[in-house]
Amino acid sequence: MYNILVCDDERDIVSALRIYLESDGYKVFTASNGKEAIDIVNGNEIHLILMDIMMPVMDGITAMVKLRESSNVPVILLTAKSEDTDKILGLNVGADDYITKPFNPVEMLARVRSQIRRYTKLGGSMAQSDDDILTVGGISLNDASKIVTVDGDAVNLTPTEYEILKLLMQNKGRVMSQKEIYESVRKELAFGAENTIAVHIRHLREKIEINPSEPRYIKVVWAHGYKFEG
Repeated sequence: MYNILVCDDERDIVSALRIYLESDGYKVFTASNGKEAIDIVNGNEIHLILMDIMMPVMDGITAMVKLRESSNVPVILLTAKSEDTDKILGLNVGADDYITKPFNPVEMLARVRSQIRRYTKLGGSMAQSDDDILTVGGISLNDASKIVTVDGDAVNLTPTEYEILKLLMQNKGRVMSQKEIYESVRKELAFGAENTIAVHIRHLREKIEINPSEPRYIKVVWAHGYKFEG
């Protein structure tokens, strides 16, 4: 059974999410602000967080920053339609996805399953072989241990960042559109959500590039997409 933390100060939202998630077999923890959420993560094994942005005591963005200091647990932000700037900010500080309220229960559960599947896959153990290791330039990705190093130093990636890096390294030199990257990583149709890939790549560059504004590895090909170079 996977543990999901629902963090929102609106009781009706929390109640609805609990019903849908428990009916799908998940154990649900609840919090009404970011501080409570961090306390729960520190004291329990949490596999995914659904977190509102606008909350009292500690908002979702501040909580995201603190969580990413020590945890790569997937976070799906719960946002209002008018919070586009906050969505981008949330992705920039390490959120993996977002759902706009009022949410579609079927879409919500699909996104939850997708994130947990990637997260647990990253945490799994398996026998290591040379096929598990991708090396391009100073970057090495070990798909058995899920460890990425840059010039010998380990870097801390979220599950989404890891999957994007792995995809680009596996397709070194090939230009891939945002839509292609999104659908390859998410295993679902983009339906206009592919613009989130630019945010994840910007965050990824900050972790693997010496100078993110002049990247050595992840290059943009204007009007076409991205490609990975050694």
